[in-house]
Amino acid sequence: MAEVPDRPAGGSSRGLWIVILLLLLPAAVVPLLVPIYDREKPTLFGFPFFFWFQFALVLGAAVLTAAAYVLSVRADARDKAARRAGRDER
Repeated sequence: MAEVPDRPAGGSSRGLWIVILLLLLPAAVVPLLVPIYDREKPTLFGFPFFFWFQFALVLGAAVLTAAAYVLSVRADARDKAARRAGRDER
């Protein structure tokens, strides 16, 4: 049997990339579900639900995207460290 090399100190970033996907998924899927927000009531400061909910979606998507970006920077750093460690072992 072939020996399995030890994992690099940084570990795999696959879990982080899955979390990033899960963070970005609602920002892409929820706006497509129009029946959820296709109504006028309740209003907020005179704006129908349809309008203020979409604005809330934009803000929510911005927060989720920012969190995904921060995690992607960490995941990318882990991937680079793992590649460096793999090259050093050769």
